[in-house]
Amino acid sequence: MLAAPARVTRQVSGGDAPVPAPSGPNRGQPLATALAELRVLDTRRQRVPFGALFRERRAVVVFVRHFLCYICKEYVEDLAKIPESFLQEANVTLIVIGQSSYHHIEPFCKPTGYSHEIYVDPEREMYKRLGMKRGEEIAASRQINIRFIHCDRNRLDHKPINSVLQLVGVQHVNFTKQNFSYPCVT
Repeated sequence: MLAAPARVTRQVSGGDAPVPAPSGPNRGQPLATALAELRVLDTRRQRVPFGALFRERRAVVVFVRHFLCYICKEYVEDLAKIPESFLQEANVTLIVIGQSSYHHIEPFCKPTGYSHEIYVDPEREMYKRLGMKRGEEIAASRQINIRFIHCDRNRLDHKPINSVLQLVGVQHVNFTKQNFSYPCVT
């Protein structure tokens, strides 16, 4: 009888990948500008320009591989533990973007306890522009200027959440002592 695989108990981080250049009709313009007008969907199927999500304040944007990936789910469960007050104090918003239908947002939020902003890119336009195939990308942004991108080299190569929060001035979160359960909101 095979033993159950061990649960991932720590995050493994690799090096940062170079920022991909826009291709196609957006070739020659900065990546953030090429992404700003692409639209994502919220839980009500409302189309929102990606750039509008962080026009007023800095954002940490996490692109997940898919909502059925258990490692992505665990990562988002940890993101759910970030107190809203920590984000507000730093004037930062936390956004997760998935590559699924908007119908899958709420069923993903409920078990993860994720209550921060979440959207989907069902046609994978942003994923394609960022050159993402299987990896997750994390970008901390300010007024469509992307300051940081981390490309996972494999499914265990998530950037530690506190190191990303530090880049945007959010205080350290102790993930070992918190157990929150919030409804999903967008």
